[in-house]
Amino acid sequence: MNRLSPAVPAEQYLADSHVLFYLSDAVTQLLEHREEYTQFGLIRYFAEYFSSVKNSNHVLFREFNYIRATPHNRASFIRVFWRCFRQVGKSGDVLSVLEFRSLLQLLCPDFPLEVVQSAARIVLMDDATDCLMSFSDFIYAFQLQFYYQEFLDSVLLIYQDLLAGKSPNTVIVPTSSSIEQLPSVAAEENGREEQQDGVEPSTLTQCVDALCERFKHSHPTRSSMREILEQADRVSYYGFVMSLAKHEGINQTIGALPSKAELLIDPEMDQELDKLIAQISVSPSSNSSGSAVGGLKEVQRRASPRRHIHHKRKMEVESDGSTEETDSSEN
Repeated sequence: MNRLSPAVPAEQYLADSHVLFYLSDAVTQLLEHREEYTQFGLIRYFAEYFSSVKNSNHVLFREFNYIRATPHNRASFIRVFWRCFRQVGKSGDVLSVLEFRSLLQLLCPDFPLEVVQSAARIVLMDDATDCLMSFSDFIYAFQLQFYYQEFLDSVLLIYQDLLAGKSPNTVIVPTSSSIEQLPSVAAEENGREEQQDGVEPSTLTQCVDALCERFKHSHPTRSSMREILEQADRVSYYGFVMSLAKHEGINQTIGALPSKAELLIDPEMDQELDKLIAQISVSPSSNSSGSAVGGLKEVQRRASPRRHIHHKRKMEVESDGSTEETDSSEN
């Protein structure tokens, strides 16, 4: 159903679109940087803020609580991470958990290590998380863990109860307080799983269906989860979530990443690099290092995620002001 349809209540539209959250954040940012933003007017400020939200570049350099606050923010951050560091995968480099976290912290300085470790456990099937991972393996696991974190944490607790022999009728849907206990029981779950070969897929399906009722739309599609669970006689938690991470239907539902076949392809960035190579190759001077460095700086200027959005906007304001002064002086 279209969210703008008259059949959708206003309260539901506001809740689904998170408009009030973004409006509140826009006002907060305005008050914190009023001297900078009031130079070019409130209308332009709000237009640029919501344009950045629409274009998914509003999450750059924001705090972790902001980038995880809405599904759109989470998907936007995943896409920004892919676009900024696609070259890591293209070069074939493999990185550790701490190295992937360092990349994430370039975009979100307070990004927590626990989320990265959880994604690594999906890739490595909860084996030693100090192993190296490829970019393509990590990013799809990271996408699943980051986008559906609360749901997956609850599934893990349910899985632990089933592994301990509890009846599905006695398994309690986890609360936020029980999810906080996950770090202390994760090691125990690993030891139990070594002794037992997972749980009955039909039993886990029954519990996951009940869990979906509480999470509404904040979970992978039920059809995708059923499809995965029906393919095995026994299922482990990490085997289940690894299959979810690789599922193309779930990837399309989130809408942040391309298919795995196109993961390392970014036509816009490739065009910039092709232009740079062409400029270097046709340079009349044999000493082309200067032009090469200049071209590289230009690509970095366009692609680098490190420039703060406030700084960028300030530069734009100063540029606009200087242009107006020049025009007036010439007249």
